[in-house]
Parts: sequence; structure tokens; C-alpha cells
Amino acid sequence: MHERSLNFLTIPDSHKLAPVLARYREPSNIRSVLELAVTAVPFALLWVLIWAGLDAGYWICLLFAVPAAGFLVRLFMIQHDCGHGSFFRHRLANDWVGRVIGVLTLTPYDFWRRAHALHHASSGNLDRRGIGDIDMLTVDEFLALSRARRLLYRLYRHPIVMFGIGPAYLFILRHRLPMGLMRSGWQPWISAMATNVAIATLVATMIWLIGADSFLLVQLPITLLAASIGVWLFYVQHQFEDTFWAHDEGWDFHEAGLRGSSHYDLPSVLRWFTANIGVHHIHHLCSRIPYYRLPQVLRDHPQLAAVGRLTLSQSLRCVRKVLWDERRHKLISFREVTIAPLPAALRGDLHCLRNGISST
Repeated sequence: MHERSLNFLTIPDSHKLAPVLARYREPSNIRSVLELAVTAVPFALLWVLIWAGLDAGYWICLLFAVPAAGFLVRLFMIQHDCGHGSFFRHRLANDWVGRVIGVLTLTPYDFWRRAHALHHASSGNLDRRGIGDIDMLTVDEFLALSRARRLLYRLYRHPIVMFGIGPAYLFILRHRLPMGLMRSGWQPWISAMATNVAIATLVATMIWLIGADSFLLVQLPITLLAASIGVWLFYVQHQFEDTFWAHDEGWDFHEAGLRGSSHYDLPSVLRWFTANIGVHHIHHLCSRIPYYRLPQVLRDHPQLAAVGRLTLSQSLRCVRKVLWDERRHKLISFREVTIAPLPAALRGDLHCLRNGISST
């Protein structure tokens, strides 16, 4: 068991945090409305500014697409809190704000909320992978694959696919159908189809107002950049070296939440744009805490800030961590599999062969 101390508790006793965190759960409707306003209004203004400046030089306008994508990411984080019922006090307010934002983020809200709840309920569980998470194989599973399927997994894990092609496919194409929940009744289908109709209506209206070329020149780079940022954030929240994975018999919700989720300690500006989603270990322990109250948790309990902490520079190394080593209990790279040390007897045999000496 992990023996790292957290002042008044140890990580194996992380379930004791639940009553401590419960008092941070209550959202403020006024604060939530302000948070929504300071996110949606600047996003709309930047969108109009990029469109108005198309004739002045497109590459200059693309610079404004970066903050616009940041505001779109922040809108997604508000939608995320709505899905957890933590942004407003009343469910109807959460659900309808989430559904409207889902049209802008190309994410069917009710479908995504259900898939994301499954992610929270099974995060770090090797026997319940597949919905709402990034595909991850153990070392033994990878070695048991054929050469062709190993290549496919390597391609899937390549940064160009994971953070470039993959996010575009996920938000533009895959979210158009309730993938993963297609046999779960009519609700995921209604969510996906209603969102598709709303997106089509909004796109058709914008094309009618400003033309197809102008719309795509403005919206496409914002969407693609925001999608890549979103997938990157989700990736580093769980795909880091000392994360937590276990089979059913060794899995615990609270331990997986605290140890299996990172504290992505970003610079203050990036923390604001990402709505404190980097405080992910606390979020997984108590998903009903509004994002604007997560920093207060760390201020009141500073011992939690060190758990799973990743800086911006450290997070870049997470890209290489692609396989779960069940023996060493950590994520490792492909290279660490291929260069694993040979048993002593086999090393002796190879040494003899290289020197032309019989090992018998």
C-alpha cells in the first residue's frame, strides 16, 4: 500500500476526505451567472472580431483564434460542471445551460453526461475500461497483440493522432452518434440527434448571414484548437507515470480518484481558461464542487496540493507513458518495454554467443 502521508490522512484512507470536501459543494447562482457571462461574452466578441478582420489579413486573425479557443474550452468546462449538477443549484438550470453550450462545443450534453458519469464511476479500473476514457493497454495485453494490432495501438498513441486527428474526429464526427451507449435506450439518441439539429440550424444560419467561406475560416481553427486542448487536458489528468490502475478486487473509488487523477498545476492564466480542471484529484473525489471553489480546497488543505502534482513542463513527458505495467504499478513508454533487462542467465548466453564461446 502507498504510505505517503497527507497530514491528517494517508492515501489509502482517502475516503475520509468525503465529509471534509462536502462543505465546498454548494454553488452560488450569482457567481455562476457571472462566470458564464465573462466566458460567453468575450467568446462572442472575439468571434465577431475575427470575422470582421478577415479582409485585413487571415494570419493576423488566427492569432485571435487562440484566446477564442481558450474561451470555448472554458465554456466546455462550464458544461462539464453542469453535467455534474455543480454549476447551479437547480437541475433544470444546469441541464439547459449545458445543452445550449453543447451546441457550441459540438457535444450532446445528456449523452456526454451519462458517459462521463461512467468514467467517474470506473476511473482506474482495469476491468471496466472503454467508456469515457482514453484507450490504455497493459504491458501484457500489448505484448499479446499481433504485430499489426501493436502498430495500430502505437499509431493511436502517437501525438499527431492523439492530439491532432483524434480530437477533430471526436468532436466533429464521433459525437454525432451516441457511440458507446447506442444500446442504452432512447435518451442518448435524442440527446445526440437534438444536438445535431441545433448545430445544423446554427451553422446554416451563420452561413446565410456571412457565407460558408467566412464561417469556416473563423469557426474551424477555433474548434480544432479547442478540441486538441480539451483532449490534452483529459489526457494528462489520468495518463501520468504514478497514476492508479487496478483490477476489480484491488480497486477503490476514493483511492482511484485521489491517486489516479493528477493535480495539473498550471500558471494562473491557464488555470482560469481551463476552469481549474487541473485540480482533478479533488474533482474526482467530489465532483459536485463547482470549479470556482476548487482553489479554496487547496488553500484550506495545502497538503493536498502535492498529490499527483504535474507542472506544465513535467506534463509534456506524459506523452511517452502509454502502457500500464502491472508489476511496477506505473505507466511506462514503449521503449521501456523493448529495453527491459534480460534475465541474468539469458544475458550470459548472449555474451557467450557474441564472443564465439559455447555456453554449454
